[in-house]
Amino acid sequence: MADGRDAVAAAKRPRSSASSGAGGRSRHAVVIGGGLAGLLSAHVLTRHAAEVTLVERDRLPAQAPDHRPGVPQGRHPHILLESGQQALDSLLPGFSGQLRAAGSPRVGLPADMVQWQERWFARLPAMQTIFTGSRAQLEQLVRERVFADAALRVLDGTDVVGLTGDAARVHGVVLRERGNGARRVLDADLVVDASGRGSHADRWLTGIGAEPAAEERLDTGLAYASRLYRDTRGELTRDGVAGREGGRSTDALAYYVFPSPAHPNGGGILPVEDGRHLAILFGLRGDEPPTDGEGFLRYAASRLPHPFIHDWLTHSEPLSPVHGFRKTANVRRRYDRPGRRPAGFLAVGDALCTFNPIYGQGMAVAALTAVALRDALADPRRTPTTLRVQRALLNASRQAWDISAGADKSMPGAVGDRAMTRTPLAQRPGNWYLGRVQRHYATEPVAAAAFRSVLDLSSPFTALFAPRVARAVLLRPAPPAPADPPLHRPSEDTG
Repeated sequence: MADGRDAVAAAKRPRSSASSGAGGRSRHAVVIGGGLAGLLSAHVLTRHAAEVTLVERDRLPAQAPDHRPGVPQGRHPHILLESGQQALDSLLPGFSGQLRAAGSPRVGLPADMVQWQERWFARLPAMQTIFTGSRAQLEQLVRERVFADAALRVLDGTDVVGLTGDAARVHGVVLRERGNGARRVLDADLVVDASGRGSHADRWLTGIGAEPAAEERLDTGLAYASRLYRDTRGELTRDGVAGREGGRSTDALAYYVFPSPAHPNGGGILPVEDGRHLAILFGLRGDEPPTDGEGFLRYAASRLPHPFIHDWLTHSEPLSPVHGFRKTANVRRRYDRPGRRPAGFLAVGDALCTFNPIYGQGMAVAALTAVALRDALADPRRTPTTLRVQRALLNASRQAWDISAGADKSMPGAVGDRAMTRTPLAQRPGNWYLGRVQRHYATEPVAAAAFRSVLDLSSPFTALFAPRVARAVLLRPAPPAPADPPLHRPSEDTG
């Protein structure tokens, strides 16, 4: 897998060079899955392979954004972290500007959000911004950019049902057209699995005599339900005036109750494009939010620590049914570990590492992983073997995994591998310190800036141990939290 004849290295061929390599074969890469990770991986590969084929089981929307069955969480809130914005702009220059022009809302944190997590958060000046527009809109914009490349061919309405090759090397994929069941083989020098959380790579690899990757799993049983609304009273607006039709005065753009081990239920209201809002409620195994309208409202009234989200729901206009989602386990597939696996097969996105969606990391990690793929293929110092590239992809998702799985193992009812659910003795002093950081970050600006940059995946964990952060959390008590929902930013921050 690690020698100079590796299939990833073979597929890494500048487009300006001849289209055939050793043996006269065309350098061809196949990407399985047309979600964000697949689109961005295909975009990167068009700079290195003579031809890239993107295979997607759904029929892709032609022009207007639309939800796809292959993205079952697509009707729920999504956020694009600043780290993801920067990665996307690096891959598709100017993309953040396109998002703004398309009407995707930007929310400054913590200034624009009324947030509760065991305490109310101070409305400190914005330290980062997130985009909160719909997943369908973002994917449509990415598709338009990526599909403009003539080196890319798209086969939608097509399933991948297997691989060709053997345990030493992948030679292609077996396709089945949806609707008629016809099968055919598509040869490839490189196959990239971007088929998502429900990847069948274990079955595909076993089918050619190879070993599937070992899995790490941690599952809190979190379930959530979402519904689209119109804010009829204009309560969540940026203009800082009282809402229409008797709405309360607020200058917030979003509400959020984030769960914790002591209070495992939560919910939020986030703006999406066209002046609409997505409401979400969540709870753990055995206490899942209902997916009928009346039950949705009752759950908001009875499970959340304050009525401010329920009050907003009762005065807003529902625009959609309630949609539920329950597949929220953290799952990591360890292709970086030893095993009988073929050269020329890579996993990216949720097919490699998927997180509890509550932390909002998925789209950012998809973009960061594509940047890691680009950099690994372009590195002049190292041959991009399958194993070396796969390790780079895993490293790009490591911090997000540590955050998501690390927080989830403290939630009641979390299940998974024993190593995933226990805390080694050596980690306990560090966890004590991190507990101090978390208590301060709701109200103390220095701790808040450091902690949010880590959650955003823009800074490493070591940023939390910087001297100025340590002084703030060890030598001074945390400033008091607001006693009630801070519906307004402090007057000195509103200008």
